Amino acid sequence: MDFSFPTRKIIHVDMDAFYASVEQHDNPALKGKAIAVGGQHRGVVAAASYEARKFGVRSAMPSKTAQQKCPDLIFVPPRFPRYKEVSRQIREIFHEYTDLVEPLSLDEAYLDVTENKKGMESANLIAKEIRQKIFEKTGLTASAGISINKFLAKVASDINKPNGQKTIHPNHIETFLEELPVEKFYGVGKVTANKMFSLGIYKGKDLKKRSLEDLTRLFGKSGAHYYNVVRGIHTSEVKPHRIQKSVAVERTFSEDLFEEQQVNEKLESLSEELHSRLQKNNILGRTLTLKIKYKDFSLYTRSMTQEDYFSLPEQYVKTGKKLWELRPFDKPVRLLGLSLSHLNTEEKKQVSVQLKIPFEEFDHR
Repeated sequence: MDFSFPTRKIIHVDMDAFYASVEQHDNPALKGKAIAVGGQHRGVVAAASYEARKFGVRSAMPSKTAQQKCPDLIFVPPRFPRYKEVSRQIREIFHEYTDLVEPLSLDEAYLDVTENKKGMESANLIAKEIRQKIFEKTGLTASAGISINKFLAKVASDINKPNGQKTIHPNHIETFLEELPVEKFYGVGKVTANKMFSLGIYKGKDLKKRSLEDLTRLFGKSGAHYYNVVRGIHTSEVKPHRIQKSVAVERTFSEDLFEEQQVNEKLESLSEELHSRLQKNNILGRTLTLKIKYKDFSLYTRSMTQEDYFSLPEQYVKTGKKLWELRPFDKPVRLLGLSLSHLNTEEKKQVSVQLKIPFEEFDHR
């Protein structure tokens, strides 16, 4: 494969069942047991141990469903301050090797080690060292993916989970991507995967046969992304100071929703999940957006902005229901989503920029 774009050495590190693993580490009585971090009653699963995953328990699943799938499931309330503390320890290890670290959440990050503080040539060895140090410092395991760009590193980190790593060498990228099932492509969700299946696109090689125009017509702006990544092209750099602009949760339902009560229940569940994600990163926002995708794939979104920050699940539910009442159609619903924007992370960025101005002026005198 001839790469006419910059190639880098990128590592994606992803902790294994992070919240659940922290709980099992801190409480040895939970080791080897099926546990779920989250509320048992009217809540959602924030994380599931690998023992629970064997029963089909997954994060973002309603707790009631999780309990039905695994009757012996042990629910553990989340301890976000503890998870943040462990996350800080892990990030300190990352910075021993490079300052080009882009955290995606408390438990995963991209690292650009093309140039690194240790002067090591092998990104594979760096990933091994990092995983070993994480285990020695925290008692937790991590998985890693290594390749020439963020997309490939992210896909690779999932291949030998848990407690493993995978390198996709430049010479093997073309073959790897051609044989990769489309549902394994990062950014392809269940709905998109099903649409691809219906079009006879099952693997990367099927996707590669489609023209850019064809993919753009079928998948909108995402079409160009699919066209590029299946050819190993992903030029996004590791951004150490990435400012998060929105936090979103959404769910596609196995059966379309028809009843108002069903929608209300789903909005409550989504609100809990959204609150959980916001809490773990100390994020607040002022604009709530409801996303509705109907059975015929038509999409509708509506937003509401308030002066004060949203801070409780009840506020998301109340506003979500108001936005639902403003919908223009009464059609079966296949997807619901809630997202929060106008975040306090943007304000922090503005404050830091304002603080820099006097010093810059002083330096130029």
